[in-house]
Amino acid sequence: MSTGTSVPKPRVSGMDVSDSALLATLLSEAPIGFAFVGSDLRFRRVNQTLAGLYGVDAGSYIGRLPSQVWPEDLGARAEAAARRALEADEPVLEADESVVAGDQTRHWAFSWFPSHDPDGEITGAVLIAVDITERRNSEEALRRSEERYRSLVQAGAQVVWVTTPTGKIAEDSPEWRWITGQTIDEYLGSGWLDAIHPEDRERVEREWMDCTGSGKIFESRYRVRTKSGSYRHYDVRAVPIERDGKIIEWVGASTDVTGQREAEEMRGRLTEQLSAAALRTVRLQQATSMLAEAITVEQVVEVITEVGRSAIGAERSAVGMLDPERLRLRTINLTGLPDSPGGPRAELPLDVPSMMTSAILSRRPLLIESPDELRKHFEDGVDLFLAHTDEQAWVGLPLLSSGAPLGALRFSFTKPRKITDEERVFLEALAGQCALALERASLFEREHTTAETLQRSLLPDRLPTVPGIILEARYLPTKNMEIGGDWYDAFRLPDGKLAVAAGDVMGKGLTAAAGMGRVRNALRALALTDPRPAAVLAGLDRLFIATELEEQVTTVAYLVLDPLTGEGMAGSAGHLPPLLLSVDAAPQLDQAVAGTPLGWASPRQQYAFRLPPGNTAVLYSDGLVENRRRGLDAGLEELVAVAAKAPADAVENPAMLLDYLVKRMLVGYEQDDDVTVLVVHSPRRDVPVSARPRSGTQAGRKGRA
Repeated sequence: MSTGTSVPKPRVSGMDVSDSALLATLLSEAPIGFAFVGSDLRFRRVNQTLAGLYGVDAGSYIGRLPSQVWPEDLGARAEAAARRALEADEPVLEADESVVAGDQTRHWAFSWFPSHDPDGEITGAVLIAVDITERRNSEEALRRSEERYRSLVQAGAQVVWVTTPTGKIAEDSPEWRWITGQTIDEYLGSGWLDAIHPEDRERVEREWMDCTGSGKIFESRYRVRTKSGSYRHYDVRAVPIERDGKIIEWVGASTDVTGQREAEEMRGRLTEQLSAAALRTVRLQQATSMLAEAITVEQVVEVITEVGRSAIGAERSAVGMLDPERLRLRTINLTGLPDSPGGPRAELPLDVPSMMTSAILSRRPLLIESPDELRKHFEDGVDLFLAHTDEQAWVGLPLLSSGAPLGALRFSFTKPRKITDEERVFLEALAGQCALALERASLFEREHTTAETLQRSLLPDRLPTVPGIILEARYLPTKNMEIGGDWYDAFRLPDGKLAVAAGDVMGKGLTAAAGMGRVRNALRALALTDPRPAAVLAGLDRLFIATELEEQVTTVAYLVLDPLTGEGMAGSAGHLPPLLLSVDAAPQLDQAVAGTPLGWASPRQQYAFRLPPGNTAVLYSDGLVENRRRGLDAGLEELVAVAAKAPADAVENPAMLLDYLVKRMLVGYEQDDDVTVLVVHSPRRDVPVSARPRSGTQAGRKGRA
């Protein structure tokens, strides 16, 4: 065989020609390097694979030392290894030799074997060189992959673990033990379960055994105790590894999701807080709107009670108003206070300790979260109070207007209750709105009382007592504080006849009231001079043109009756037609032409008016028949229909008839205007005087329905 040298090709001893040729071919063509060195370490034979390490011919090796043909460091290591093989008479393995040729580095494994002659004497050493570059590259790639994977696992807060097919830990997991502080003996088998939170362990063990028994993928979340004693949340997933249809092991990864879990919980808390804040804002807006519509103290208390219940869950809500002159606090709604010995009273001096008086004196909210805190804040009488009440937490809020106290709010709860900072802001804002509403409502009630008193003073103090005529009147003011212009009057004339009038000055306020007073007084003066309706209305026209504004619309119905005969005259300046009732005929409206309101240039007319015995005439203002939901024409028709259904005895009883008409005409409607009604009744002559109903008293005439 050719080795690429000029060295004779000796025949290998002990082999025939064919065997020797086979060996020479194998050494020449094999992908491994081969050389033989003598006991002097010089090369005797070299194949081309080994010679090609540095790109030289194999003949250049013969008779030379490794250090003479290879780089110095490689040659020195090769000679040292060959010498050890010769001296020890045993193989020497150099697992990895780096051979740099040009810009390439390849890795070789050198193995030195001592060579013996037939007598067993060492004749040299045989070098077998195997190119392990590809294997080395594969191992390096695998090592780098493992390093990257390990780095990825560590960077991703993951713990990788392996179990047997039955789910028992059989391999160490340093990451797990570093986290939990378990020793390897504590970790192996089922010991890892000892690090699971007690509340999770039974569930996790059951799910894990179900999966290992069925081969299903295991997915779970549980808490793991760390070596510091705290717990962290882990998402866990494990999959079975199969070979030939059988599970040979389980590989799992536990991912630390504590940060994610805490972020989710924080996000949930923030969402809840934002939702609660938004809800409180909406409720505060609703409360502000409701308080803006509340015009009485009672209505303000109703709003506060509802808001306290719906917004903060208070079982009781109380509102107290301060009497600055008496230095006492008066609770408006007594149902908002507990009925318990030692509890707050309906009226309290400011120097008596309580939730509301303390809030007023300090001008700051007072928040009591539990009975123990109540005992610390108030010493006297607390135990007696707590023994007889279901209240467990309290809130006291001062009601301030321009820095001055108006009163206080008191909320109570039947369970210990901590008021959050957000709730405190809400309650303080609510108290501010409540203070404004109470101040406005108190002013309204004072002004309303004053206005009602003023308007009543402009009406007759007492209806006259007239033989043969029974009079009954009613005035119902609206709930707003404005003074109206509705009025009625009845008085005796010098000739003994009865003058009756009803009018309406359109509008509200002092202007309407003043106009009403002027028209009423002028009508009396004119009637005493010339009582005829046409003359009185014409005189009022002249007065109206001289003293009233053009846009001031005023209507009047006026009639004069002879009490003995029931005969008379009537006239109308644009007022609503009187309602006429009889015991033997259907009710109807007076059909006479109403005329124009006062001040409108037109000849004033009068017409005969009869009120025979047993008949009744009803004069009224538009507030009785007209409102936002019922037009004037429909209201007049309804008035006639209601009168037709009146009880038979009511037709001859003015007080009963008046109550009936007012009640039936206003039921189901919100009264949005003043109502005046004047009933004029001529009793039948066959009814004894003692049996006839008498005119009502002033209280009856002016009372509310």
